[in-house]
Amino acid sequence: MYEEQSQQGTPGEQPQHDPTGLELAQTTARSLGAQARRRRRAKRPPYVGPQVSGARADDRDPKPLSDAVERLVESKGWTTDINVHTLLARWGLLVGAANAAHSHPEGYADTVLTVRADSTAWATQLRYLTPRLVAMLNEALGDGTITRIKVLGPDAPSWKKGRRSVRDRQGPRDTYG
Repeated sequence: MYEEQSQQGTPGEQPQHDPTGLELAQTTARSLGAQARRRRRAKRPPYVGPQVSGARADDRDPKPLSDAVERLVESKGWTTDINVHTLLARWGLLVGAANAAHSHPEGYADTVLTVRADSTAWATQLRYLTPRLVAMLNEALGDGTITRIKVLGPDAPSWKKGRRSVRDRQGPRDTYG
């Protein structure tokens, strides 16, 4: 009992110092722990709950990449061009192996297909095939996709420059396309 009175002291006095410092350490630890708990609670986002789409498809479900590419192609109006170029990739099947070895499609614009041949003889041969080619391509791609096939001969050399050129004149001509 004497010890209790000596530690508590008299009512007007401050309590004596604890020589082990245990009480001070506990008080400090409690205050630091309370601050840390307040900080952790403030940073935690509120619980929203799981977002599940359920049994039926919805906007949050993943979609195949092919669907996104199809939507892009349709929205940009590239469907006809892509179909034409896909079909022209099989040029050898359309015109035959011999014609395909000596010609290749160069471009497609405004329903006109441009084909380049190795020589004027092969260009003439392809010109004879154009009505059948237009029919085959329109059957595969839809009516009106290709209205005309323009067959070009080989690229001719330019005679506009050089030592023997004459200004404002045609220059030598041969059977270039």
